[in-house]
Amino acid sequence: MQIRFQRASKTDKNVSAVGQVCNAKICTDFREADVFRVTQSFSSKTACNHRTYQYILPTFAFAARESLTRERCWQYRISAETLTHVNNMLNHFKGTHNFFNFTSRRTANDLSCRRYIMSIECGAPFLLDGDREFAVITVVGQSFMLHQIRKMIGLVIAIVSGHTTEAIFEKAFQGERLDLPKAPGLGLFLDKVDFTRYNTRFCNDGSHHPIDWNAYKEKMDVFKEEHIFRHIVQKEVEENSYPFL
Repeated sequence: MQIRFQRASKTDKNVSAVGQVCNAKICTDFREADVFRVTQSFSSKTACNHRTYQYILPTFAFAARESLTRERCWQYRISAETLTHVNNMLNHFKGTHNFFNFTSRRTANDLSCRRYIMSIECGAPFLLDGDREFAVITVVGQSFMLHQIRKMIGLVIAIVSGHTTEAIFEKAFQGERLDLPKAPGLGLFLDKVDFTRYNTRFCNDGSHHPIDWNAYKEKMDVFKEEHIFRHIVQKEVEENSYPFL
C-alpha cells in the first residue's frame, strides 16, 4: 500500500503544532486524535479554510525596559490597562493588509503579501511553573508567510514596551522597507486548522466524517499544557529567549 504524506499548514523552524491534519501513518513522537476516511481528492492544504496560531509569552515582554531587570522579570504582573493597550495595538492587524514588511525576500508590489487576518487577541494572563506569568496571543487568518506572526507580535512588543510608537503602523503597511523586530520563535505554535467548507460540502450526508476539533478539545488542551506549554516555559527559563532584557 502506498502511503502519501500531506500537511495542512507549515510553521517556522522549531515551532510546535497541536491541531494538524495529515494523511499518513506518523511516528510515535506525535499524538493522533483520530483517523478516518476522507474524499479521494482531499488535500489537507487546499481544503483548509483558515488557520489558528497561538503565541505564548511571558508578560514581562511588554514591560518598559527601564523598569525591568533580569533578576526581577518574573515578578512582573501585567496590568489591565497594559493588556488593553496590547489588544488595541493588535487590532491594527485585522483585515486585509500588505504584510511585505513582516516577511523576507518579498517586494512591496508582490500581491502574495496581501493577507487577511480574521482575528487577533491577547488573552488574560495566567501562572505557569509556580509564579511565572504568561499570556497567549491567538491569531486567526487564511494563511501566513514566513516570520509574519513573529514580526507582528514583535512590533506590538516594541510599541507597548516603549521602543517605538503606534505611528509605525502607517509605514509598516506601505511600500517603504522597514526592519521590524521579530519575536522569538519559541512561543509560537499552530493551534488548529479549519475545514468548515469541506465539512459542509462532503460531510452532511453521513458518508464522510467531519473534521471538527471540538470533539478533541479536551485531549488537545491536555497535550498543549503537558507538552507544549511545559517545554516552552522550561526553555524560556533556561535560555532567556528575550535577550534584550
